[in-house]
Amino acid sequence: MTTIKGPGIFLAQFMGDQAPFNSLDSICKWAASLGFTGVQIPSWDARCIDLQKAAESKTYADEIKGIVQSAGLEITELSTHLQGQLVAVHPAYDVLFDGFAPESVRGNAKARTAWAVEQLKYAAKASANLGLNAHATFSGALLWHTVYPWPQRPAGLVETGFTELANRWKPILDVFDEQGVDLCYEIHPGEDLHDGISYEMFLEKVNHHPRACLLFDPSHFVLQCLDYLSYIDHYHERIRMFHVKDAEFNPSGKQGVYGGYQNWINRAGRFRSLGDGQVDFSSIFSKLAAYDYKGWAVMEWECAIKHPETGAAEGAPFIKKHIIRVTDKAFDDFAGTGSDENFNRRILGINE
Repeated sequence: MTTIKGPGIFLAQFMGDQAPFNSLDSICKWAASLGFTGVQIPSWDARCIDLQKAAESKTYADEIKGIVQSAGLEITELSTHLQGQLVAVHPAYDVLFDGFAPESVRGNAKARTAWAVEQLKYAAKASANLGLNAHATFSGALLWHTVYPWPQRPAGLVETGFTELANRWKPILDVFDEQGVDLCYEIHPGEDLHDGISYEMFLEKVNHHPRACLLFDPSHFVLQCLDYLSYIDHYHERIRMFHVKDAEFNPSGKQGVYGGYQNWINRAGRFRSLGDGQVDFSSIFSKLAAYDYKGWAVMEWECAIKHPETGAAEGAPFIKKHIIRVTDKAFDDFAGTGSDENFNRRILGINE
């Protein structure tokens, strides 16, 4: 077993225009002051990193790494959540998702997809230059508008959708494989990979690609009423990243999983700061330790109520408290009597 690394913090929700949140150097010093030991970097935020430059220049990648290390931290992973979303976009979402792309490709779906694919390939090379072995992203979605099948889905629609999704991601996965980096899909509503079954359909389409791995975030499973502990039993061999994010689901006679078009504060399912929701983190950390998870525990803050700086200040000690220093010996070693093959055969009564 391996002791989970952490606590880490995903910087995306904390970046801003005011110090200390407006540069990689200052936000890393802020994170370190709260007790975090690692940062997960949003690759789309130019205040943190120039992704293309990090892919093409080992010297620049070393400079980024040096900035983080000077604060006493490590880079846990890079993230391309926004770019990954744009690898596959149904036209119904074109206007909304154009905001994730540079102005030069907005209004041009093919150009936007090509840009997103290039970004993911840069991310693979940048991760390798930074000495990282895992990367976070979204799958995008071609089928999400049909998640509740009314009118009924035409025969073969899901098959066609996942075939196309796999065709777009397979070349990206190959680049990640060349760079020795696992590509970890965050299983998330709004993505075609939103639960175990949809992930398995995708995995089959990419021929069980060794780099098609998982980012485990239990908060999204609480909102789907999915058993997140059993999920670990099913997919632990593919889990390479872990977002520590809390959530709660309180259905009523008026609303349930779909939320009645309400804002986050008024939804039955909503994200909460660590310790304020319903996620059983003690069991999660135990399972991941038992399955020898070797990655980081990274806090992601998306609380509908609590201020982000308060959530961050509480998050580092929360994660630290839950990380299990794994044992290197059995509790009953003191009662051991030694062993060899002959002794074992005598105990079993099978000596010749």
